[in-house]
Amino acid sequence: MRKSKSVIICGGGVVGLCCAYYLAREGYRVTLIERGPEGADSCAHGSAGYISPSHVIPLAQPGMVWKGLKWMTNPRSPFYIKPRLDGELIRWSWLFARAATKKHVLRSAPVLRDLCVGGRELFVELADITGNAFEFKTEGLVNLCKTQKMLDHEAHALVPLCRELGIEARILNAQETQALEPDTKIDVLGSVYFPIDAHITPRKFVPVMVALLKEMGVDFKWNTTLFGWRKDGQQITGAHTTAGDLLADEFVLAGGSWSPGMLSGLGLRMPIQAGKGYSLTLDNPPLKLQKSLLCVERKVAVTPMGDKLRFGGTMEISGHSDNVRLERVQQIIAGARFYFPELKDSDFANVKPWFGYRPVSPDGLPYIGRFGRYKNLTTAAGHAMLGLTMAPISGLLIADIISGRKPRVDLSMLSPDRYA
Repeated sequence: MRKSKSVIICGGGVVGLCCAYYLAREGYRVTLIERGPEGADSCAHGSAGYISPSHVIPLAQPGMVWKGLKWMTNPRSPFYIKPRLDGELIRWSWLFARAATKKHVLRSAPVLRDLCVGGRELFVELADITGNAFEFKTEGLVNLCKTQKMLDHEAHALVPLCRELGIEARILNAQETQALEPDTKIDVLGSVYFPIDAHITPRKFVPVMVALLKEMGVDFKWNTTLFGWRKDGQQITGAHTTAGDLLADEFVLAGGSWSPGMLSGLGLRMPIQAGKGYSLTLDNPPLKLQKSLLCVERKVAVTPMGDKLRFGGTMEISGHSDNVRLERVQQIIAGARFYFPELKDSDFANVKPWFGYRPVSPDGLPYIGRFGRYKNLTTAAGHAMLGLTMAPISGLLIADIISGRKPRVDLSMLSPDRYA
């Protein structure tokens, strides 16, 4: 009976692709529309590629409001909000400040754990199905700390919370940290090692999923922009697109940072800010690493991807601006060199910076669920830095919802109507 039911997914990034996969696997007729061409960059393409069950603390946390205000004066800071008169940004900032509490962290952490652990488990399945064509590596994540202050913070704030949630975390000294990566000199005081974490090569994941979905019969409409809706009471009957009106029984919004704009004309609000992140990928890196690493003080991610090495970081809330801020790129390079003394500025010469827009909700939690106003409209958006980690579980949860099953993760904190 499900084979006669059609679903349109709006957004062709990793979350939209995973929604398409789990719905198509159950026999739904799936059409995926994407504003860009096939093979174009998505937010995940240039990401660090982390699959991170250890990331159980949301961006909205105690101290972040003060840090954000202080960092607004420093364009090189890890988290930068470009000051501008914008009503949506002002409202988002107020909601962010309201959520940045210890109580919110403690309520959110189990939900993030369930989503991230569930995502990792599903990556194991996807790697098996695809012959691991996207290079799923289960080497763990190492949080590198240069200072005793930061190591103490990780040991007293992050590690106990992770352990309480069943996430293994090992506190290591400098020698033990160096032993994890014997082929590369690392200048740190210590680290925290999360064995459960993993990483992939995201630029390979997207084409692998597209090819798999085509084999499953998913219909792709590339270069297709959504600009409105056909409605009948509490039912969405069609999507107005540049490819014409598309009709379906169910509709899924998975447009990343562009998702709020897709709600035009529906009387719905889903606060999301585009958090621009940058990365630099070295084709012939001087460092030989096996594990993914996070340079904690400088918020720089380092990930080996085959023969390449990627350095990424920064969170820049500045809207959908294609302007490449060189000071942000320089912050990544300087941050990386702070931990790896063998790196030189010349290693990054002629490397073209990549950037993408993370969809950041005010409370650091994604939106996953049905909208109350419309019976056949669901969303999976607002995953911030965890879009890749949570993509498979988000797709599976959307399939649960549309199929009428009880979702396998508690979605009460993830309602898309929570800021309506």
